[in-house]
Amino acid sequence: MNAMMLCYALLIGLALPLGLYMGRALDTDRSTVMDRLFGPVESVLMRLAGVDRRASMTWSAYLLAVLKLHLLLIGLAWIVFMSQGLLPLNPDGIPGMNWDTALHTAVSFATNTNQQHYSGQAQLSYLSQTLAIVTLQFLTPATGLAVLLAITRTLLKRQTTNPIVGTNTTIGANATVITNATVSTNTSTTSAGRGVGRDSVGNYSVGNYYVDLTRIVVRVLLPLSLVVALVLVWQGVPATYQGAQSVTMLDGGAVQVIPRGPVAPMVAIKQLGTNGGGWYGPNSTVPLENPTGLANLVETIALLLIPVATLIAVGVISGRRRLMMGIGAVMIAFSLITTTLIVVSERQPNAALAGLAVAGSPNLEGKEVRFGSDLSALWGSWTTQTSNGSVNAMHDSFNPLGGLGLLMDMFVNVTFGGIGVGMIGYLLYLMLAAFIGSLMIGRAPELFGKPLETREMRWISLAILAQPLIILGLTAITVAFPALTGNSNPGFHGLSQVLYEYTSAFANNGSGFEGLGDGTPWWNLACVLALAVGRFLPMLVPLAVAGWLMEKRTAPQGRGTLSLEGGAFVGLTAGVIVIVNLLGFLPALVLGPIAEQLTLP
Repeated sequence: MNAMMLCYALLIGLALPLGLYMGRALDTDRSTVMDRLFGPVESVLMRLAGVDRRASMTWSAYLLAVLKLHLLLIGLAWIVFMSQGLLPLNPDGIPGMNWDTALHTAVSFATNTNQQHYSGQAQLSYLSQTLAIVTLQFLTPATGLAVLLAITRTLLKRQTTNPIVGTNTTIGANATVITNATVSTNTSTTSAGRGVGRDSVGNYSVGNYYVDLTRIVVRVLLPLSLVVALVLVWQGVPATYQGAQSVTMLDGGAVQVIPRGPVAPMVAIKQLGTNGGGWYGPNSTVPLENPTGLANLVETIALLLIPVATLIAVGVISGRRRLMMGIGAVMIAFSLITTTLIVVSERQPNAALAGLAVAGSPNLEGKEVRFGSDLSALWGSWTTQTSNGSVNAMHDSFNPLGGLGLLMDMFVNVTFGGIGVGMIGYLLYLMLAAFIGSLMIGRAPELFGKPLETREMRWISLAILAQPLIILGLTAITVAFPALTGNSNPGFHGLSQVLYEYTSAFANNGSGFEGLGDGTPWWNLACVLALAVGRFLPMLVPLAVAGWLMEKRTAPQGRGTLSLEGGAFVGLTAGVIVIVNLLGFLPALVLGPIAEQLTLP
């Protein structure tokens, strides 16, 4: 437990200054020294991409820009994976992937999931790993944070204009506002392309997706990844474009082939970007990817560093520090509860070893002995509290209650969550809680003074209910046809394996209960559905809702207005999160890990 509390302390101590930096570096409504430092690089990149950095987008144009870029990235990555055998940077002669595995891999990495139905060092060339995989590992977390920034400007940021009129004019002179059908000229008087506002014909803007994306990559992800990669290289993680190394073993003179590559840069962004997909199939259980205790500590902290810092950054940008403190309190409470459950569970002996000399020891099956049960359980808990999914131990070998904790982390999926999308998911539940809370006090449902009406609640409900519908529906179909399942365990644990795979896909996590034969067309295509719906529906619905609310009149606050920053509402939101997920998934948990736990001696 001491190691666990040390990691929490280090996490908070590092996230505080990083969050303050991100809040200033990513705020487009004010100029900072970072603009002078990074601005020239960003200008060059946007000119090369043909992006007008002065243009601002409506919420619908922003949404379409996200979808169009991701469709393009998926198509390009799909082609690279299938044709890698014909492309350069392939010193080990790895052939192209099958079309279904390549499609699953492209969608998986384009949704910030990194679910791997292949073994990286054996089935991807250096070109595929660096050009396709690592590029997606930078752009997809940046997209989640970019959409959160658009929602923050639109919905969360405190405005200084008349609350009845509610028009904020923070778009620059001669800046253009891009809609999904028109382009119009804005004539207000502040700096170009910044913030939210309304143009001369009434189109509201939420910022510029490509500007946000570039700033996040250049100002946050690249500098952090460089620092972490250098630390990992120092600790012994490979960083080379040379082929695999053949070595003669001391025992018997046999020759072993050791795969290498530019591992350290990929590991840095896979940890920091809540990506999770490792260079090697067994991920960070491999000593070449996680060689020392210090490397393990750095990679563990990196799991949650940016998601926690994002809370602080949004508080700085929006001015709603009390709201962010309440959200942070709920997230930390959820994190401590599930982490404690998993750590305590993994301290219990493995039932399969009953009667043996080691029967009283912690559960070390599937774990690195050098890390022990506590640090393995901590990593498992944190990696499922975000959309990371990297592992330093095999989750399939966790005790049943430990596996239950991992599943609950992914069901909730807002205990910090992925970069940007974790906070967006929390806002979905906050909107639902605001609707319920307003009705409970006899007020018309509203959010920050904007009325929540049928259109908004219909889409909010769909985004929340899609999770159990997709996960449980695909699980039921798969277990109903044993030829599709491919699980290695009968009974309760076999159900848990299938449930975990689809939960991991929808939560954009990527970890798995390995032992599942998931490299088949059924598993690849079924998971593609879960990956795409789980990424884009919960991320883009709140953006649309924020855009709709922005167009409505803001009612003045009164004595009966529901306070979203008070302790009562914080508790209500936490209760809504717990109740919705228990109602959706408790029966499946009873049939899986809970039943398995009850059958143990």
